Formats: sequence, C-alpha cells, structure tokens
Amino acid sequence: MRLVQLTVPTGKRQAILETLDKRKIDYVVTDEKSSREYTAVVYFPLPDAAVEPVLDEIQETGIDEDAYTVVVDAETVVSRRFQALREEYEDGDVGSDRISRQELQAEADDLTPSLPVYVVMTIISAVVATAGLLLDSPAVVVGSMVIAPLIGPALGASVGTVVDDEELFTESVTYQIIGVVVAIAAAAIFAVLVRSMNIVPPDLVLSSVGEISERLAPDLLSLVIALGAGIAGVVSIATGTSVALVGVMIAAALIPPAGVAGITLAWGQPTAAIGATVLVLVNLLSVDLAGLLTLWYVGYRPENLFALGETEQRVRRRIVGLGVIVLVFAIFLGGITYASYETGNFEQDAREEIEAVLTQEQYEDYQLLEFEVVLDDNYPFRNPDRVVVTIGGPPGESAPELADMLNERINDHTDEPVTVEIRYVEILER
Repeated sequence: MRLVQLTVPTGKRQAILETLDKRKIDYVVTDEKSSREYTAVVYFPLPDAAVEPVLDEIQETGIDEDAYTVVVDAETVVSRRFQALREEYEDGDVGSDRISRQELQAEADDLTPSLPVYVVMTIISAVVATAGLLLDSPAVVVGSMVIAPLIGPALGASVGTVVDDEELFTESVTYQIIGVVVAIAAAAIFAVLVRSMNIVPPDLVLSSVGEISERLAPDLLSLVIALGAGIAGVVSIATGTSVALVGVMIAAALIPPAGVAGITLAWGQPTAAIGATVLVLVNLLSVDLAGLLTLWYVGYRPENLFALGETEQRVRRRIVGLGVIVLVFAIFLGGITYASYETGNFEQDAREEIEAVLTQEQYEDYQLLEFEVVLDDNYPFRNPDRVVVTIGGPPGESAPELADMLNERINDHTDEPVTVEIRYVEILER
C-alpha cells in the first residue's frame, strides 16, 4: 500500500478531485499557503498496482513535473472503498504486485551510490574476494559479495531502457564498465603485492586452488546464475521487496570471476584469464538481458505514450544486441562445457579399461588403488595430459607388460596421445 501526497497547482484542483472521485478513491485536501503556484495538497491511499495508472491519469489533467509528488509506504488502511480499489487492481500476479514506474526509477537511482563511493566499495570487494580466492575460503568470498555495490548499475540499465530514461541507462552502463575494470585491476594489483611479499607461495599452482580453478574454465551452468540473478533482481525491485540478498547473488556472478581474472594476470598467465574474463562479461550482459526482458514482461512502459513506439524499437534492438552477444559467449562456454564432457568420458573409459584388464586371470593379484587424470594448462579448453594409475600387487613381483597394455588401451580413447604413469605399490597381507 502507498500513501500519495500531491501538490495541486492553481486551477487544477477541480480536475484532480474529479479524477479521484471517478475512481472512487478516498482523499484528504488541505489548503497550501506557502506558494501562490499551489493551492492545496491532496493525500490519498492506493494499492501498489494502482499508483502508476492513477498518477498517469492525474498527470493528463495538466500536472507538470515541477509539481512534486511524494509516494510513501502505508502500513494499514482501514476503508471499504480502499478494499474495493485493491480488488479492482490486484489479481495476484507479479504485474499487479509491482510498484509504479515512478517509484521504480527512484528505486534504481537510490541503489546506485555516488561514483567515488562506488569505486571504493568495488575495490574493497575485489580485494576481499581476491584474498578469499587465494585462501581458498568460500566464507571470505561470500563476504566480498555482500559489500559489492553492483545491484544498482546492473538493474539501472534495464530500468532506464524500459521507462525511456536515457540518462539513467547511460549512467548505469558507465558504472558497469567502470566496476568491471576497477574490480579486475584492484584484484591484479593486490595479487601482485601478495605474491611479491611471499604471503602465498610464489610457485602456487592456481589450478590446485578449488575456488580459483572452478572459474578458470567456466561452463554453461554459469549462465543460469547470471540469468537467475537478473530476473530475481528485477522482481525484487519491481515488487518493492528487499534486494539485499539479490545484490549478493548478482555480485556472486561478477566479483569472484573478476578476482580470478586479476589473479591470473598477476601470475603472468593471461591465457588463463580468458575464461574468467569471459565469465564476467557474459554474466554482466546476462543480468542486463534478463532484467530487460522481465521488466518489459511485467508491464513497465514509458511515461509518454507517444514515445512508446520508439521505446519498443529501442528495447527490441537492445534485447537482440544483448541476445546475440550472450549467444556468442554462450557458444564459447559451450565449447568449454563440451571439453569437460569429453574429459569426463575419457576418465570413465580409462578407468573401465584399467578395471577390465585387472580382471584378467594373470592379473588377479593386482588391484587398482588410485586413478587420476591430470589436465594440461591450456586454459580454458583443458585436455587430458597425463594419467596416473596406482596399482597394488604382491611384493617382489612386477608385470612390465601390464604397463604397456594399459598405455595402449587408455590411449585408444584419445585423439591426442597422453602419458600414462603406472605406479606399483607392494601390498603385504598378514
């Protein structure tokens, strides 16, 4: 529920009150003495879904933007007419629960801090994320997401497009670009300092750190996070519910990958940064695309009906543009996903071959203890490089032909030859 406070310009009082009476809206009028331009202030409660159409109709009576309108939350309204008004406008779907276009613009503006604050908070978030990534600490990485100020620009671009506010759109896109660049740069600089001071081992293998390795070669599932974050963010802001947790989800799609990109650059591995950087970009664009589609579907339109056609064309162009770019990145991620799929199949086939060989009669005294497929460092499309097989057997015995057989049968499942290392471990039974 909302309580609207509207200043009434000179000569418009009758028209405004007739509009409210026609819609059977309860109101209170007080005389205004502070200015000759305004003769009264009207107060009236509205359901959330009624704010936008009622304000639009009132504006058609000649209320310009110089006259201020205040919309605030109302905890309780006791009125039979208000209940009837609610039943008229609310039908239980997301569209009827959404806040007005005017409130949406104000909310998007409020979620975006000033540029100095935005840059400082982004740097802090990126540094904390980098520390958490190097420590392989999920808790610290999550903490970095909480302080990231990314939700405002992420949603502002979509809001600015659908309500025909190009200033908000331009500002939000600028903030997004600055945020990505600042986050990666801050992460790289901090990682260089950490490495030069030997706070972490200089020869640290990034792929051995779980929080880092999973973002070096991202797959298509990453798109689900970004699209879900964009839709959830728009639904949260459009229905006036809390956006704090959604902001964490959006940051989850952007800050850790940016931190990984900075770390790989600090380690002098620019090719390894490709996957993480692509992940940042595709997530950012996917959030924008999901937000734009959701806002238009929910029913947000420009204030000026004459601008509706132009805005529709702009929305369509941006949806197509974002869709094409996201599709290109999705193909890239699909290639990584396919490479992971092939690696998984190879690992399964190789294990089955080893187990099949060891079931033969001459090798019944041997057993598979450990099996590991080591991937190469050609990020983000990693392929099997070595297969390490640890076999246990009776002491004092060896089967050199077993290594040759395993090497041959394992390499039958690869297009490129891989090195097969066979390690024997003596098993003593007492």
